[in-house]
Amino acid sequence: MKHLLSAQDLTRDEAILLLDTAAQMAATQSREIKKLPTLRGRTVVNLFFEDSTRTRISFETAAKRLSADVINFSAKGSSVSKGESLKDTALTLHAMGADAVVVRHWASGAPHQLAHAGWLDAAVLNAGDGTHQHPTQALLDAFTIRRHLAGGTGDLAGLRVAIVGDVLHSRVARSNVHLLRTLGADVTLVSPPTLLPVGVETWPCATSYDLDATLADWKPDAVMMLRVQRERMSGGAGAFFPSALEYSRRYGLDHRRLAVLPDHTIVMHPGPMNRGLEISAQAADSDRSVIVEQVANGVAVRMAALYLLLAGGSSAEGTSI
Repeated sequence: MKHLLSAQDLTRDEAILLLDTAAQMAATQSREIKKLPTLRGRTVVNLFFEDSTRTRISFETAAKRLSADVINFSAKGSSVSKGESLKDTALTLHAMGADAVVVRHWASGAPHQLAHAGWLDAAVLNAGDGTHQHPTQALLDAFTIRRHLAGGTGDLAGLRVAIVGDVLHSRVARSNVHLLRTLGADVTLVSPPTLLPVGVETWPCATSYDLDATLADWKPDAVMMLRVQRERMSGGAGAFFPSALEYSRRYGLDHRRLAVLPDHTIVMHPGPMNRGLEISAQAADSDRSVIVEQVANGVAVRMAALYLLLAGGSSAEGTSI
């Protein structure tokens, strides 16, 4: 493994290797001393061109738990805000001797360019690019589903996952559809027609406009609620649905819909949540909710990704996944 850029590029064996390694990493985090010496002497740069809390802190924690040196780089207050290009930023990181660059960028494809343009000799991990991909989020979601519904091992064959909400602007949805399908799960996207992307019919999943029918008839094993990304909606949210109340009535997960779910079904959300819009406080805080656990699992998954990229994985040298 050289880079981790897209969940769509992962083979079943590569995905399971990452999940199995994450399980080993998670086991070490219950010890009194959580730190491992694995990446001592390596430098990991968090290069964030978009605001983030969970992902940035999760990657920083993961790198520090592996004893790597961590440099946090924010576009705000840096030379990027003065007009410095991605190329010049990459050349600076190369000169500093970065071993891995974790990048979040508003432009789809920026991590791929960083990895393949020849500007730096470092592993590149995509921490979210535009509305394109967020592979470690999909991996931590799969890891969470596997722990609760598949005994913590193997793939997710036969499991049903409903992904609900703003699919159009969601890199989480795109990443999850492909990774979950690679692992054998069946996925249904539930969304208003206005929040489904053009070409969604080519994705390896089903689509529905009716959340109540999906929950009652399909009986999903996991329900993943997506954040309504109003900041990405040109023309405002009103261009995509009549009102927040109407959206919540048609596509929000509340106590009534919670009661329809099978007893074993888990509730997920990538965060941050719009409580009262796509998910009620009762649903977010219910016994079914694994939302806080997803955050904890993110550290183990990102430890696994950094370990496999920097300490050697099973893929051929120089390959990109």
